Amino acid sequence: MREPEGMVLLPGGDFLMGTGDREGFAGDGEGPVREVRLDPFRIDACAVTNDRFAGFVAATGYRTDAERLGWSYVFAGFLPAAVRRGAARPGRTPWWCGVSGAAWDHPEGPGSTLGGRGDHPVVHTSWNDAAAYAAWAGKRLPTEAEWEYAARGGLEQRRYPWGDELDPGGDYRCNIWRGAFPTRNTAADGYRGTAPADAFEPNGFGLYNTSGNVWEWCADWWTTQHGAARPLVNPSGPPTGTDRVIRGGSHLCHRSYCNRYRVAARTANSPDSSSGHAGFRCAAPAPPAPIPPTPVPPGA
Repeated sequence: MREPEGMVLLPGGDFLMGTGDREGFAGDGEGPVREVRLDPFRIDACAVTNDRFAGFVAATGYRTDAERLGWSYVFAGFLPAAVRRGAARPGRTPWWCGVSGAAWDHPEGPGSTLGGRGDHPVVHTSWNDAAAYAAWAGKRLPTEAEWEYAARGGLEQRRYPWGDELDPGGDYRCNIWRGAFPTRNTAADGYRGTAPADAFEPNGFGLYNTSGNVWEWCADWWTTQHGAARPLVNPSGPPTGTDRVIRGGSHLCHRSYCNRYRVAARTANSPDSSSGHAGFRCAAPAPPAPIPPTPVPPGA
């Protein structure tokens, strides 16, 4: 059921979360497979777009963490050579450049714009930014369990939202790195960077791009230890932590390095971190069940 404001109402219930997939990363806490029980909830069919985030900024004057810090991470391949040469790069992931002035509305730094990308997911948004938007919209961020349940689209223990094969019948179902990472992206799926938030076919619940395109923040603090109770009822992660969970992978994920566009894959980042491939979608409680009318006694 599609909600009027672009949300999907999901029934909840029991599902199997996590994986023991041989392609998974055990150190990320993808397993063990565990039974989870969720109450009904609503979730955005698409990641929050640039146009929607612009409306939030216009209404509130909000400044993102990247704007306050004065920089954010941009993929080197999207930058002019002069900017690449002068940018700081993390030692373990040198394809990222710290770019002064990079932010949600200047995704490749000063001089870049959102032209033609209004319907693409907003990026360079931290967990703090995502939570602020969600509160303004009268929503919240999904728990990690809600996110995975929704991303699976009703399929039990499948690798992707559509099944176990990445490109069934040669049909591209998601926006990821195609080629040799990080030097050559063929863009065979149609996109070198982000794609529109409603690109590709939705999953069985009507959600778009829960594999690839942009990473999505979840409400939970990061842990690799999962509760022992079975089933876990509406789990929400540990009460405190240093990093927040992100899910879904991005357009920069490739099997050779970051095979995390599988629905059970997970990683984390600090709440104030931002980059050109991280966005979010929102969730909300299910609307209350209607109260049946009080029967009127005969003759009243």
